[in-house]
Amino acid sequence: MLLKLERATDKIIDFIGLITAFLLVIMILNVAYDVFARYLFHNSSIAMQELEWHEFAVIMLYGTGYALRHNAHVRVDFIYDRLSSNKQALINIFGAIFFLLPLVLLVIYSSNDFVMDAYTSNEISQDPGGLPYRWLIKAQIPFAFIFLIFCTFNFLLHNINIFKKEEVKI
Repeated sequence: MLLKLERATDKIIDFIGLITAFLLVIMILNVAYDVFARYLFHNSSIAMQELEWHEFAVIMLYGTGYALRHNAHVRVDFIYDRLSSNKQALINIFGAIFFLLPLVLLVIYSSNDFVMDAYTSNEISQDPGGLPYRWLIKAQIPFAFIFLIFCTFNFLLHNINIFKKEEVKI
């Protein structure tokens, strides 16, 4: 049962990862356009530069959960790698429950006022020619961390399955 649930959540996370990868391609094209416009045509756009920053922020926010699912996050491995898969799974379960989830919940809680202030004031870029609706990018903070909770649930399922020896992924 847990293995099926893990595989179902894997597909959802991988789909969000695919969307994030597509956004990365769009960001690369945006940067290339901006560079060519600036250096070949001496024409720069504040809105395009801000769009690059916004795309990068979304990629990093949602990419964190995707990295967690694929065990591609940064960690200090000099001790962890020498442990058995059972001990690694226990460390991962403990770390997710007592460190990752509280941090994620804190960010979600503390970002709500930040987003609501931007929304109610209809915050826009301070630069002339900048992007309107800055609250949209700020709203991605709690949404991405809600996605990270979902990814943490998947991470916990994966490590519980390893601990129960139902499945060992490479």
